[in-house]
Amino acid sequence: MSVVTPTFGRLSAQPKPTAPARPAAPPPQTAPPEQPAPAIQLRMACLAQLDPAVIANMPPDRLALEVERVLSEIATERHFQLNAREQRLLAGELVNDMLGLGPLEPLLEDDNITDIMVNGPNRVFIERGGKVTLSDIKFRDSAHVANISQRIASAIGRRIDESSPMVDARLKDGSRVNIVFPPLALDGPYLSIRKFSRRQIDFAKLVAFGSLTPQVARVLEVAGRCRLNVIISGGTGSGKTTLMNAMSRLIDHGERVVTVEDAAELQLQQPHVVRMETRPSSLEGRGEVTQRDLIRNALRMRPDRIIVGEVRGAEAFDMLQAMNTGHDGSMSTVHANTTRDAVTRIENMVQMGNMGLPGSAIRTQIVGAVDLIIQVERHRDGKRRVTQVTDVCGQEGETVILNDIFNFQVEGETQAGGLVGRYRVNRARPSFHRRLTYFGLDRAWNTALEDTDP
Repeated sequence: MSVVTPTFGRLSAQPKPTAPARPAAPPPQTAPPEQPAPAIQLRMACLAQLDPAVIANMPPDRLALEVERVLSEIATERHFQLNAREQRLLAGELVNDMLGLGPLEPLLEDDNITDIMVNGPNRVFIERGGKVTLSDIKFRDSAHVANISQRIASAIGRRIDESSPMVDARLKDGSRVNIVFPPLALDGPYLSIRKFSRRQIDFAKLVAFGSLTPQVARVLEVAGRCRLNVIISGGTGSGKTTLMNAMSRLIDHGERVVTVEDAAELQLQQPHVVRMETRPSSLEGRGEVTQRDLIRNALRMRPDRIIVGEVRGAEAFDMLQAMNTGHDGSMSTVHANTTRDAVTRIENMVQMGNMGLPGSAIRTQIVGAVDLIIQVERHRDGKRRVTQVTDVCGQEGETVILNDIFNFQVEGETQAGGLVGRYRVNRARPSFHRRLTYFGLDRAWNTALEDTDP
């Protein structure tokens, strides 16, 4: 017989005792949303308080003080442990993000770094002393890299996005930048920055760097003063533009020089320099201005010399035309492994223009236009050296005759890994000897060759 007990004002039968039930499992607890780190919170709060219209017209040093003051107030209000050094460091990063190139600014200020290569937000490589290493610089994310890239492109009136994912640009100091955006870039935006030294490079410094000997430098100085047409050839990053800048210092200040470049990187010091830069087409496919257009226009600008930063295509024909029409002392650069390859490359690039010219006619143009070809090379020890100085003598049948005035030969290696070599010299009379005599520099040429060890 069951016992009836009152339960909450009602009668109910007491059930037989059973095994105690297991306690119910507590409901699964969801992890609280991850809070941003204090530095990120400070960054976000500081940016929210700053007025973009005000900071846009503020000089960098004053902006840094203002940002540091705002950071200090926010850190005090939210009880963040941040010392004065950390506040200055964070303020500097914010100023670089707002006005500069973010985490790349310290690398741009280091004169020993020649190349910066961003392979996504977490892999930034640098070249220092001819050696490429991974740096400790990192971006916050891919969007951070994208913002910096768009700022670089917009500064020179160009755009970079998914619809236009590749662009060549330059920085204020003349450094060359190439940017590749997704979907072409698989690991986030890619940046390649070729820096240029803030110091003016001349032949004396190139000799100190070991890029050439004093005798080779003297020969190149004579070539510049005699207004020889010069082609500088070499691989990527071999120092072609640096050597051209050094040779351009020999141009007389009374001459009118017109430069044509894809991305302006020449640093000419003469007072009468006219600089022109190509323009890519718009998204509608209109408005493109090529190097060919600029070289043709340069011929109408009464130039004494025309300098083409780099020849990559059909504009090689217009460059040869400029050299053949009285603009002595013109210069340009091409990509080639040897001076012989440079002649072949120029011939191939002229044929890219579909001129319909036979190869023999093109080679005749090259022989008539080019006086000297200088080969530069980056060796495995990291040094960039002038390896060939070649006289374009003439043409024999279908072959262009070349004479190596200087030819660098590697003879050994030091314990530190540096290469040791010497120049082999050919003292034969150059094809432009009449021009040397005309300028009264034939004796200086011969003296420079005689001073070189055989």
